[in-house]
Amino acid sequence: MPHAQLDCDLLVVGSGAAGLAAAVSAAHLGKRVILVEKDAVLGGATAWSGGWMWLPRNPLARRAGIVEDIDQPRTYLRNELGEHYRAELVDAFLEHCPDMVAFFEQHTALQFADGNGIPDIHGDTPGAATGGHQVIAAPYDGREVLDLLPRLRKTMRETSFMGMPIMAGADLAAFLNMTRSPKALLHVIRRFTSHLYHLARYGRAMHLVNGVALIARLARSAQDLGVQMLESTPAQRLIVENGSVCGAVALHAGEEMPIRAKAVVLAAGGFPNDPQRRQAMFPRDTSGHDNLALPPLSCSGDGLRLGESAGGHVADDLRSPVAWAPVSKVPYPDGSVGHFPHIIDRGKPGIIGVLQNGQRFVNEAGGYYDYVDAMLKAIPEDQEACSWLICDHRFQRRYGLGFARPAPLPVAPHIRNGYLKRGATLEELAVACGIDPLGLATTVSEFNRHARLGEDPQFGRGSTPFNRRSGDAQHTGPNPCVAPIEHGPFYAVKVQPGCFGTFAGLRTDGQARVLDANGQPIPGLYAAGTDMASPLGGHYPSGGINLGPAMTFGYIAGRHAATR
Repeated sequence: MPHAQLDCDLLVVGSGAAGLAAAVSAAHLGKRVILVEKDAVLGGATAWSGGWMWLPRNPLARRAGIVEDIDQPRTYLRNELGEHYRAELVDAFLEHCPDMVAFFEQHTALQFADGNGIPDIHGDTPGAATGGHQVIAAPYDGREVLDLLPRLRKTMRETSFMGMPIMAGADLAAFLNMTRSPKALLHVIRRFTSHLYHLARYGRAMHLVNGVALIARLARSAQDLGVQMLESTPAQRLIVENGSVCGAVALHAGEEMPIRAKAVVLAAGGFPNDPQRRQAMFPRDTSGHDNLALPPLSCSGDGLRLGESAGGHVADDLRSPVAWAPVSKVPYPDGSVGHFPHIIDRGKPGIIGVLQNGQRFVNEAGGYYDYVDAMLKAIPEDQEACSWLICDHRFQRRYGLGFARPAPLPVAPHIRNGYLKRGATLEELAVACGIDPLGLATTVSEFNRHARLGEDPQFGRGSTPFNRRSGDAQHTGPNPCVAPIEHGPFYAVKVQPGCFGTFAGLRTDGQARVLDANGQPIPGLYAAGTDMASPLGGHYPSGGINLGPAMTFGYIAGRHAATR
């Protein structure tokens, strides 16, 4: 028997940061909101993310005494985006993001911690800041959402330890220093003991951090405001009457369910797992599966297809259609394969990235997007798109290499399953990887000659605030990002192009309204997150530029839709 029709003021498609931000913003204004999620759990790609948000001029920075005029981030973006700079979208983002943070702080369960010490990625670009642009959801006690917890996506297993997520900053530093600092070791023991108790008592991590904390806090806020959240309920098609979007038909428990609404917000996670659109838009993805997507499989282009069916258009003129990330494949005993994003290891002293010819191609301590972008530019079209991160035994035991954790955890299992390659000499390692042995030996020899002096004349590693932040402040050498690679055995992990999500979404205006072929808003239809074309033109000027605009334009969409 078909489901009875539901009615609301706003229908939100998708439960990541953008969708939940839109739902909470509208519900706070007294609107009836229904949120539908295709997957069996809430959280989308956000729950698997680091959770950082790039939000210039945010209240946490101002309270810390970091006060800047809006022209500073605007100047940075104008220089970064170049021909892709669209003033309407950039201004809407920069003007509303401080208000968005203030709203959630004052009226919801979402509280923030600052990342005031994190610099913009490209420190030599005019307008780049050395801090004050980053925030993250404050850690959250899972007991605050016990009723919702089974409905929330768990932390990505590749970026956690036995299901225990680790927050960037002091928490991560303690884990990296636990073999060198009694204080850090005590912190790790307390965290892990508490985690084991939570596993026994609740069956999952209860100290929620990163993207999971953001989703838990948003979902708590949504439920408290009466938002009806329906998982396992994909939106099948939009209801369009007289050119206006007024709801959607969703599939719930195997039956179609009409949901009438005054407006619809599309926030279904872009198309990182849509092979057909990837084939058409991703560079060097001839099969539609050649790149390693980090978001859940449910992020497969539903929102874009819905928007197109109502007259919306997907942007095809961005700097990049995809938010690149260097990723390695992680084999598991059950035969499944996971994906590990190389965010932290590349900037530490004593590691380099090389191509099949054994040569470096990039400043490894730069942004993750930049690493993949440079890799693709350096590799001929007829060669496999991949690189290798190379380090010595001392580095691996100190920092880990990808999914192979640092001491005291063993490295042998990762050698046995093929995740890591190992060689007593660099030449032996090169043969194991299929890298040119002479090329690798020459590269490492030249790198080491300068690294002993803390220098990298080839790529200037350690020359920007972002580089140095990515390095190791406790490194005894003159450069926190540079050290020689000389203590065998030597290790390598294969790194391939991957992504955090997509940039090519539906064209919108500064109020997040989806635009038709003539650039006119489609009545009743909004898009946010990765269903919205990147407001930064497909560029990656800083960490957190996925979630910062997602939260902001979700907030804008929810508030504007509430006026309909």
